[in-house]
Amino acid sequence: MSSGLEERVAAVLAPLRAAGERGYIGEPVSQQEHALQCAFLARRGRASGAEVLAALLHDVGHLVAADDAPQMAGLGVLEHEHIGAEFLARHGAARAICELVRSHVAAKRYLSRRKAGYYAALSEASRGTLAFQGGPMSDAEACSFEADAAFSSKLRLRMWDEAAERPDLDVPGIDAYRALLREHMER
Repeated sequence: MSSGLEERVAAVLAPLRAAGERGYIGEPVSQQEHALQCAFLARRGRASGAEVLAALLHDVGHLVAADDAPQMAGLGVLEHEHIGAEFLARHGAARAICELVRSHVAAKRYLSRRKAGYYAALSEASRGTLAFQGGPMSDAEACSFEADAAFSSKLRLRMWDEAAERPDLDVPGIDAYRALLREHMER
């Protein structure tokens, strides 16, 4: 195994390690706990490797954004999904992972438009970020989103994201995903 690959794997995981107990925008878990819970839920749901890794890394944009990146009034980094996807692509993450990370905000916007009761069930912080992220999709945007080949994966990621906010959930740590990440960076 090349040291270059190991360096890229370490670089991708470093922001999660550094996050430690950093708060997760008004939720009862830290950024790191949220990421690990999301990945655990994906694994428990028998997700593909790319889906598990996207679950783990979906909010990495909050952690790697420049200090002067536009903010959402104390609710995190605006367009963190794009920042995160670009960060992952630069380090050689598989395209499927990057696309899922890029789409997790769009999935929230989609579900807010199409799934009855979804918006009302969002946490206050998530409703707050949605306002900055364009609000619920238009019908035309929703139709386009539904036509995407990865539509089901994108919705599953969003559902794991919403469920990964439990302060009492015991899950594996970051190193439980090293081998999987390595595998998805070699492709």
